[in-house]
Amino acid sequence: MLRRNVLRVLSIGLLLVFALNLLLIFYTKRTVQELILGDRQNKLHFALSELNWTVMDRLSRLEANLRHLKQTMKLATKQSEDGLGMLATVKDEKHPFPDTAHAKEGGFFKENPHKVLFPDSELFKKWGRDLSEAQQKEAEDLFQKFGYNVYLSDRLPLDRTLPDTRDSRCHWKRYPSQLPSLSVILIFMDEALSVIQRAITSIVQRTPPRLLKEIILVDDFSSNGELKADLDEKIKLYNQKSPGLLKIIRHTERRGLAAARNTGREMATADVVAILDAHIEVNVGWAEPILARIQEDRTVIVSPVFDNILFDTFELIKYALAVDGFGWELWCRYDALPKAWVDLHDVTAPVRSPSIMGILAANRLFLEEIGSLDGGMLTYGGENVELSLRVWQCGGRIEVLPCSRVAHLERHHKPYSLDLRIPLKRNALRVAEIWMDEYKDMVYMAWNIPLQNSGIDFGDISSRMALRKRLKCKTFDWYLKNVYPLLKPVRSVVAYGRMKNTLDERVCLDQGAVPGNTPIVHHCHQYSTQNVYYHLTGEFYVGPLIAQRDADDRCLTDPGKGEKPTLEPCSKAVKNRLNIRWDFKPGRAVINRVTRRCLEMKRDIWGGYTLVLRACTTQVWTIQYTVRNWGSD
Repeated sequence: MLRRNVLRVLSIGLLLVFALNLLLIFYTKRTVQELILGDRQNKLHFALSELNWTVMDRLSRLEANLRHLKQTMKLATKQSEDGLGMLATVKDEKHPFPDTAHAKEGGFFKENPHKVLFPDSELFKKWGRDLSEAQQKEAEDLFQKFGYNVYLSDRLPLDRTLPDTRDSRCHWKRYPSQLPSLSVILIFMDEALSVIQRAITSIVQRTPPRLLKEIILVDDFSSNGELKADLDEKIKLYNQKSPGLLKIIRHTERRGLAAARNTGREMATADVVAILDAHIEVNVGWAEPILARIQEDRTVIVSPVFDNILFDTFELIKYALAVDGFGWELWCRYDALPKAWVDLHDVTAPVRSPSIMGILAANRLFLEEIGSLDGGMLTYGGENVELSLRVWQCGGRIEVLPCSRVAHLERHHKPYSLDLRIPLKRNALRVAEIWMDEYKDMVYMAWNIPLQNSGIDFGDISSRMALRKRLKCKTFDWYLKNVYPLLKPVRSVVAYGRMKNTLDERVCLDQGAVPGNTPIVHHCHQYSTQNVYYHLTGEFYVGPLIAQRDADDRCLTDPGKGEKPTLEPCSKAVKNRLNIRWDFKPGRAVINRVTRRCLEMKRDIWGGYTLVLRACTTQVWTIQYTVRNWGSD
């Protein structure tokens, strides 16, 4: 029965192919125009060139549909030989290993008889319910090693199709016939081989061959064995089809992301370098917008728009267009589109961006002239913000290109370091010392690091300071005022860090649950929920330092009634005339300036402590760091 149905599909498909090919052979261009568009040319007053383009676009889509039909028939033939199980897999292409619910609907699988070995694993929340116990163990082991679903990746086609996530108006965008050549640099360290292959395949298939000069792989000292001989063999196979297209260079020691990117740039020979992670898939038409924009202005460094590939199911999730920003910890975030761009009413126009994420493209020589990436940045984190500040302050600009889309595979966890806070903190201080002038204090305070004698070695910065002087770069104050006014420095902080009551110095003031507005005391730890910032004007910020013009830090407040303090958005508290100002000096009481009640601790019924507002007793508080000896009198 199955074979008969497949043959029927094949027969109908072949008849369609034959009929459509006859149509293309016997109808002239004018006849096809009339057939497809009828008399719309007169009704809509199309220009002849626009009409011809529309017709050719229709024909191109028709040709693509024919190719897809042929591929489908080939697949159907193979499926008829492979049996029912393969048909079930193809039916649910987004979920090659359907869960129990999908399996019941399809009618091909019964309830999974296997024991669930990892019920708490994030890998199996939405995927893999029909796997055997041996398959579950293999998948979980690979997940822990790589941070994403390698078991699934190894079974997905390397040339899988992605939905075109561009705005439809990007399809009408036309680019010069002569564009610069492109070197694509893929950086990896202990990546899964199938993920690297899929990245390479997407680049080869979705970049015009006349533009793609080379793909350079940089291995930052991987320990994964299949990235040695196995990867070399795959590269040979690619180069048999396109001699010299793929190149690889391997570090003999772990040098970090910035140094690996520099290695790739130094090896590149094309006009433009695109520096990508190796866990990506480029989408259709990704390269032309990049090359055209850099051809217009060699001093612009551009970023595509990122989409997200889920770590567990490998589904692509479209991300909205946004610009790239950062907070005072110099950790990346997305910001809203600037009003000036919105007012253009052109969704294909480049968007000016304060910063860039990890994926970028630049004129190769310009990137070299401004110092490439800072090789003194270790492991991972902060190198993109460092480059962004240098580009803006030293005569370049950064833009996001809406018509260039790259899908980025998220990781559930990263293999670079057991505790990423260590390199992130160290790299952030390096950036602050080189580029942020008097505003560097904000970075120290955001990371809860003392302004003097931090104990953190951020490396020799003399060569980077000399580069800044040679390039005659602008100040960070200029950058804040002209490029990133959203970032708001706070100049009135006089004390910050962990805040303790001498009643029990094992616990610290903490912002408590979010959402929620009730501060607590909790066993002291290193995370930013226990950051406290005391201002000369009397406010206490509790929790991570936000300091943005479109978001609020949270102020410690005495509501005036009841014994519980609250945390309120500071601007809202000021507007509502809440009691947010306190008298405090290290080693003294915390007293609200209006109510004259003290912030104190008392035992709760569980044997811990709770915060209360009451008439002052003898309790006093300490704070970890002070600014310029404040409070020493």
